[in-house]
Amino acid sequence: LRFPQKLWKMLESGKFQSIWWSEGGKCVAINKDLFEVEVLGREGWQVFHTQKIKSFMRQLNAYGFTKMQQDIQRSASLPEFLAEEAAASAHSQILYYYNPSFNKAHPWLLETCKRR
Repeated sequence: LRFPQKLWKMLESGKFQSIWWSEGGKCVAINKDLFEVEVLGREGWQVFHTQKIKSFMRQLNAYGFTKMQQDIQRSASLPEFLAEEAAASAHSQILYYYNPSFNKAHPWLLETCKRR
């Protein structure tokens, strides 16, 4: 299987807590630290033939995925702002990637997801 098909099967399997569909099935969400342990750190069985998150992200980029920024609205009051900053810090470990040819609602588009 090519990289996009492997990624799709992983997302659809529901066996991994470190990677999931986001934004209504339009984005891939990855908990970076957990993904490194749960997927890339597996001994003897590697889905993507790498143990480095940077190599995995290069594969995403090679297949046309772009990293998405999450826009977080900030509150004006200091206590709310500090609480939001703490939540954003935990949230920063989550990476979001988008590819118009990689959409949960349109599996037939997967065939158009080609390496650049």
